[in-house]
Amino acid sequence: MKNLSDQPCLIARSLAVVGDAWSMLIMRDAHAGLTRFDDFRKGLGIAPTMLTGRLSALTDEGLLEKRRYSERPPRDEYVLTDAGRDFLPVLFAIGAWGRKHRGGGDVTRFFDAETGTEIDPVTIDRATGAPVGTRPIRVVAIE
Repeated sequence: MKNLSDQPCLIARSLAVVGDAWSMLIMRDAHAGLTRFDDFRKGLGIAPTMLTGRLSALTDEGLLEKRRYSERPPRDEYVLTDAGRDFLPVLFAIGAWGRKHRGGGDVTRFFDAETGTEIDPVTIDRATGAPVGTRPIRVVAIE
């Protein structure tokens, strides 16, 4: 498969960075406040080598920043960057799709910490104000 990061489509380029389930779940957990390797590992049940690779990639791509919190023994934590914080609406859009098409039974719910209301995301087009997905789209390829 051709390297997605070289594609003109920004969806393809973005998937090159966060297009696997582990990366998405790491970003979810980072938004929930996790920063330490062991916390990610325990929460996700992910193999240490897999987690190391994903954290490294997310750091290299600028979604997470590695910060040293202990010199002896040397320990690092992973904190969200501006790009990482900007990824939260993407996660909520995926969650909204899942609620509609993969829901049923007991599911995790997300609440606004200040108001206590459940988050119900809507993705809209800034120019028209129309919800994305309610109007036809046209894709224009680069010439």
